[in-house]
Amino acid sequence: MTLPHKRRQDDNLDKVASGRYLIGMRAVGLKILKNKLSEYVRLAAEGETVLVTDRDRVVAELGPPQPDRSPVLADALLAEAVREGWLRPAIGGRGQPPRGTPVAPLAELLRELAEDRSR
Repeated sequence: MTLPHKRRQDDNLDKVASGRYLIGMRAVGLKILKNKLSEYVRLAAEGETVLVTDRDRVVAELGPPQPDRSPVLADALLAEAVREGWLRPAIGGRGQPPRGTPVAPLAELLRELAEDRSR
């Protein structure tokens, strides 16, 4: 009489991926991030997302700027001013400002200017 083959728990270990599942994403603890900040900022600038952890809990993400983000610091300062309520964003979409309606024909404005100067 032969006994049926008993499966061991480690029989399935060879079916597990040996690499990372999330390509382009790393996790780093606060202490290591503080000591190697420039390295992780460089990774983010190259397009990688870095998860920042504190006691094995994700607390922040460091990633590349969004495609519509301006590389100019002044734009970031304006965005901060809007966030803090110092400024209100313009109403309406981006693009050209609306065309104004003329107040008077140019000839009339020049005539009035000449009259004012002659007084």
